[in-house]
Amino acid sequence: MELRNPRCDREIVTMRLGFDLDNVIIHYPPVVPEWVFDTFYKEKDHTTLRYRIPGKIEQKGRQLLHLPFLRLPIKRNLSFLQKLHNENKHELYLISSRFGFLKRQTHALAKKYGLTDVFTELFFNFENEQPHFFKDMMIKKKKIERYIDDDLALVTYLAHKNPQTLFFWYNHTENKKILPNLFATTDIQDIANKR
Repeated sequence: MELRNPRCDREIVTMRLGFDLDNVIIHYPPVVPEWVFDTFYKEKDHTTLRYRIPGKIEQKGRQLLHLPFLRLPIKRNLSFLQKLHNENKHELYLISSRFGFLKRQTHALAKKYGLTDVFTELFFNFENEQPHFFKDMMIKKKKIERYIDDDLALVTYLAHKNPQTLFFWYNHTENKKILPNLFATTDIQDIANKR
């Protein structure tokens, strides 16, 4: 699913920057610990990266947890995105692996927080591809130069598949180099400032 902001056509682009949505721009629900998302979203096989597509009952529960009033913005990060947009130097892409059963909640969230005004294009995994395959495809298609995500396993996979792209693992504790093209960061602004 693609949404394009027609006001974001730029003559000179410094970089093409990609951003994940959940836990990078939007908080997880305040009542659910982060480890729960990893436990229920990924399959238990530790040799292969694979994400679960939940059954109908779990989908209903996830839809409730994705209602916009439970998914508050990370204000500092949203302000940074607005600043980048206003500077008009970079193309900003939202690449989210949200599955199709969250389409209505996702569109409501994008509208509520003005994401269609900030990003050049927004891409959502509404066709239910494996998230790492979907993001890899979009990074290649849009020639993303830098991408930030909070899922270390996923971003490690992407870094191996896209050696020319600089990746950032957004977390709350570490700032370090993990791979030649993958950095752990506690500050979203590193995506534009890292040399």
